[in-house]
Amino acid sequence: MADFETQISESQKQVAAAQAKISAVTGRIEAARARLEAGEAAIDIENATLEDVHKHTDLMNANIAELIMGLDDVTAGFSRDFDEMRSKTGMESFIGIFSNAKSESMRQERLRSASIDDKLQDLISKSDVIVKLLQGQLDMLNSQKATVEGNLSSTLAEREDTVGALEAVRAEIAGMDPKIIELENKISVEQDAAARTKLESELAALNTRYNALVQDEQVKLAKSQTLERYIEKGKTWMDSLQNQAATQLVLINKLQTDTKQRVVLYDALTASLKTAQQQDVAHRINEIGVKTDQEAQAAMAAIGAATNDKMADMLEAHEGHMVFARKILEQKAKADERFNRRFASIVEKHDKNAYGE
Repeated sequence: MADFETQISESQKQVAAAQAKISAVTGRIEAARARLEAGEAAIDIENATLEDVHKHTDLMNANIAELIMGLDDVTAGFSRDFDEMRSKTGMESFIGIFSNAKSESMRQERLRSASIDDKLQDLISKSDVIVKLLQGQLDMLNSQKATVEGNLSSTLAEREDTVGALEAVRAEIAGMDPKIIELENKISVEQDAAARTKLESELAALNTRYNALVQDEQVKLAKSQTLERYIEKGKTWMDSLQNQAATQLVLINKLQTDTKQRVVLYDALTASLKTAQQQDVAHRINEIGVKTDQEAQAAMAAIGAATNDKMADMLEAHEGHMVFARKILEQKAKADERFNRRFASIVEKHDKNAYGE
């Protein structure tokens, strides 16, 4: 499992690096928002920065997906290990021809040294470590989304106000055009110097107001365009965060379902081993019983009754275990389908062992 430890450590580093990059982009969005409030127009969230984040998170998720498939491979091997433990080896069966006690002693020693339950618990523990890693990344993504959403909400409201003010300025400019044309026509036909001077003063005032409005229109238009660019950048980053969160959810769902299945596997295979041991005990009781006195037979009968009671309890509980196990398998099939669809290329490389091609 050393490779798992190394991969998990590498994944932890990749997650930390990804979080730093994501925080940096969100920080730049917040800084841009602050500059907008201060009247500055620069928006410096380049596409190259977003692409860098996407490439890094893709690499991180690919590494974690490889880990998950590695855990699946190890889990599949447990069934074979338990099958071997449930039955005697060729040597143990051969020894049993001469001594059942020696044969059983060898088997019991093999069971103790095999310690499959410890391996399975270690696997479940590693799954939990990866889930916590993914959950931490998901929590961070959701936190970043909340920050960006807050910024976007304020900016959308500000742009709405800006566009409203821009339209009002344009309406006022449009309303001034007829007045200016009318004054210019009056001036062109006015013969009285005093009246002409008065009209020219009115026209000058209107032109001054008109020029001020045109300048205000340009300022508001520039602000609206800047806010629009900021909003588009923010939306792009929001989409990115949402897509990343969706990927984390797929990975988390897959791992959590796998962990449930491993618990079911552990319980089922452990019960299978216990059943095999009980059968061996029953056979030994039967063999010894032929050679013992009545008191010993009574004691063994009590042991047999207790064994039968335990067996009956296990059989009665079997239906509930099967229903639960079937439910977990259905959940796993759905989780695997989502996982395989999301990480099709990684799964293909894993299944074909086509690394480096």
